[in-house]
Amino acid sequence: MEVLQRTAELITGAKIPLLGLGTAAMNQNENEIKAAVAAALQVGYRHFDTASAYRSEHALGEALNAAFQSGLVKREDVFVTTKLWCSEHDDPVAAIKNSLKNLQLEYVDLYLIHWPIKLIKGNPLSSPKENEFLPLDIKSTWQGMERCMEMGFTKAIGLSNFSCTKIQDILSYAKIPPAVDQVEMHPLWQQNKLREFCSKHNIHVSGWSPLGAPNTPWGSNLVMDNPLIQEIAQRHGKSKAQVLLRWGIEQGVSVVPKSYNRGRISENFEIFDWCLNPEDHDKIGKIEQGKILRGEGFVNGTTSPYKSVQELWDGEI
Repeated sequence: MEVLQRTAELITGAKIPLLGLGTAAMNQNENEIKAAVAAALQVGYRHFDTASAYRSEHALGEALNAAFQSGLVKREDVFVTTKLWCSEHDDPVAAIKNSLKNLQLEYVDLYLIHWPIKLIKGNPLSSPKENEFLPLDIKSTWQGMERCMEMGFTKAIGLSNFSCTKIQDILSYAKIPPAVDQVEMHPLWQQNKLREFCSKHNIHVSGWSPLGAPNTPWGSNLVMDNPLIQEIAQRHGKSKAQVLLRWGIEQGVSVVPKSYNRGRISENFEIFDWCLNPEDHDKIGKIEQGKILRGEGFVNGTTSPYKSVQELWDGEI
């Protein structure tokens, strides 16, 4: 069996590990996050995904700093992603400085615009009210992201939840092109059009909620409970999560499942010494498609730049 690469190369030349640990959860508990990150580092994870809106940056920073101090890993051994929240578009430089303070780092490896939405200061990770939307100027925001990279605060910049159409617009004026688009991706939402577009432009696709985010307000159990995924898992003697994650990395996509359970963190990492077969891929490719998190909370008929879900995604869902 051909051994699958554990990393992908970004347009910057940097290597992004294909399997990471996500840190988006409801009712964040700092001690729980720190314990999960410590366990993940022991297992072998070197890619950690956070965001200012997740309120997990501080705990991640504490755990990483402890690992650096103990000599378990060096700063250059880990790949850290954080994101610019919708209420921070006016000043990405100030936002990343705050994130770096939380993370106790001098730089992050990747900084993403979290959503193509601009909101008033202080809006948390929730559905905004009508009076909380501001006019969107992605060009200005992207110029701020470029400054973050030019100032050495991040090694790469990119996007999250951006359609092909919106990426194409950024490419028309970007001095520094986006290195990554992080989007929902799993067998029930395979992102074939977006991945083809990004491949043509050397943009790496990273998948959030690769397990469908079961048991969360924004996710669904449909991915983990899919009968085909269950059947493939039984046939290979693997867990459903392992099948889903293996499918993702075999697409060349990095995946960032969130788990704070030590057993599942370890189990999720065991996806590099086996593979799915062509029949598995053929069957998975025929699964009916449907996006889970459609972003309805960012749509309204008055103050949002998007009057419908289809406008938010430019007709791509």
